[in-house]
Amino acid sequence: MCGITACIGQDDTVEPLLEGLERLEYRGYDSAGLAVKNGSSIELNKKVGEVSELVAAVESDPMSGSLGIGHTRWATHGGVTDENAHPHTDESGRIAVVHNGIIGNYQSLKKELESNGHVFASDTDTEVVPHLIEAELNTGATEEEAFRSAIARLSGTYAIAAIIGGDEAIYATRSGSPLCLGIGPGQYFLASDVPAFIEHTDQVVYLHDGDFVVVEPDGYEITDGAGRSVSREVQRVEWNAETASKGGYEHFMLKEIHEQPGSLRNTIHGRLNALTGTVELDEFPPETFTDVDQVQFVGMGTSYHAAMYASSMLSSRGVPAYAFQAGEYGLVCPPVTDGTLVIAVTQSGETADTLDAIRRAKSAGADTVAVTNTVGSSITRECEDTLLIRAGPEIGVAATKTFCSQVTALSLLGERLVEDITGTRTTDGRELVEALSRLPGHVQEILDTSVAPALAQEIEDSESYFFIGRGIAHSAALEGALKFKEITYEHAEGFAASELKHGPLALVTPNTPVFAIFTGFEDEATLSSMKEVQARGAPVIAITSKTDSEIAEFADYVLSIPETHPDVAGIPVSVQLQLVAYHAADLLDRPIDKPRNLAKSVTVH
Repeated sequence: MCGITACIGQDDTVEPLLEGLERLEYRGYDSAGLAVKNGSSIELNKKVGEVSELVAAVESDPMSGSLGIGHTRWATHGGVTDENAHPHTDESGRIAVVHNGIIGNYQSLKKELESNGHVFASDTDTEVVPHLIEAELNTGATEEEAFRSAIARLSGTYAIAAIIGGDEAIYATRSGSPLCLGIGPGQYFLASDVPAFIEHTDQVVYLHDGDFVVVEPDGYEITDGAGRSVSREVQRVEWNAETASKGGYEHFMLKEIHEQPGSLRNTIHGRLNALTGTVELDEFPPETFTDVDQVQFVGMGTSYHAAMYASSMLSSRGVPAYAFQAGEYGLVCPPVTDGTLVIAVTQSGETADTLDAIRRAKSAGADTVAVTNTVGSSITRECEDTLLIRAGPEIGVAATKTFCSQVTALSLLGERLVEDITGTRTTDGRELVEALSRLPGHVQEILDTSVAPALAQEIEDSESYFFIGRGIAHSAALEGALKFKEITYEHAEGFAASELKHGPLALVTPNTPVFAIFTGFEDEATLSSMKEVQARGAPVIAITSKTDSEIAEFADYVLSIPETHPDVAGIPVSVQLQLVAYHAADLLDRPIDKPRNLAKSVTVH
């Protein structure tokens, strides 16, 4: 939630700060603001609305500064107003602060500060921070001492960056919310995510929880909470600014849908042996998981659907596997034994609920593995091992290529788990590996031939949209419904096809299209469900490879997928459903990359 950017080390930081905010807008777009140091004073400009509103305001009332901080907000405390937009300052305007996360004890801190004469201008939790820094400075503390003392009084989750008039430095820290440092030629950046500064540098330091960093024009120092210097590796980002731009597409979501053949190639590259038909994971050689007797997956949203998919695959191959919504994991308290492996599925690696679930699992004695897209993310440090999905940057809020790459990576990991836990390969293991190797080409075929744009026009103006499937197709149905509701704002639900007669069938009318997913698993049963809804007058869209079968004969519309292994079929199915959701939202003129009330990375509970 929210996006922080900061810059120091060049004559004017306003342009790179605004560029950074535009690239981080997927993290929050309720309001945006800048604070830059101009001489010994701080200039501030912040506006409700998208970053473009702030850009226009700066163009009409130019500002400049040698260092600065910026923020794009996703509201948690206080309404969407200019006053609640970041950065926040103390009364004198000497200190400016931007913050991601939630300060849990802000109310008690605010009461204390008010009793000492401090006057607040906003309803946010963040504003206590500049006032705390001000109070410390008034006791004679140095700027760094004041920043550290203020942070020491906070509880909750945060990434915070601050500038103080009269001082040529940016002070920052993180605890439970992402923050990284970009190292460019003669300049430095801080941001919630790499896209903010990738145009300027590919050299990145991923800060750890509890790290403090002081960035000056000629260098930086990272220390721990006690002030001891710590070393953090400088890593090179493997993609460039063009990768994080729209590249001629109208929306990031459409670009990222079309990037999937490449992202899937990256996911499987070096991990499949075509000669032996086996999976080869450098991270997890054979016998890594021989002591595992059950697997628990945790994730939220799209990642939870990928976890469901993987759980279904493992269960069908004889491995006890269960998927849990990470936010409910601590409430459900599933039994953890010495042989329990908990796999965290998270695109960003910073999802608060998933991090909490992993910590609970570890405290109960479970082994843990992260499946994520983000190098250096918090989840990679919380878990003992990591499998990167290697999908590349994803800017659109609605996850597309990361879902398909998650499922693909989990399929690879699943084969290793099955072999280690059961001691044998499944009879169709080679066929599954071959299907995974053909996956990029199959997805490209869908992108080249899909009739989703025409279908979206046919079903426009419907009341509701339902998605049904069995086995792995159930998770694909849930994901298809999620994509549709996220970006169209229309009512959409996914069900297990077997659930229809137990309630959902009451909602089916001639104005509720039903997407029926056929993967080659229990197709006859799904066909029966399709006929049930069709008998109630609902138009049926079949997603199937069997275009010359009874399925196609009874369907009103068909979205075809290439013939493939049933456990892999959910991936091309998902690509078709992504395209339907995109084109339906485009017809409705929705803000596809920035759906209302949603943000890309949910770093608060």
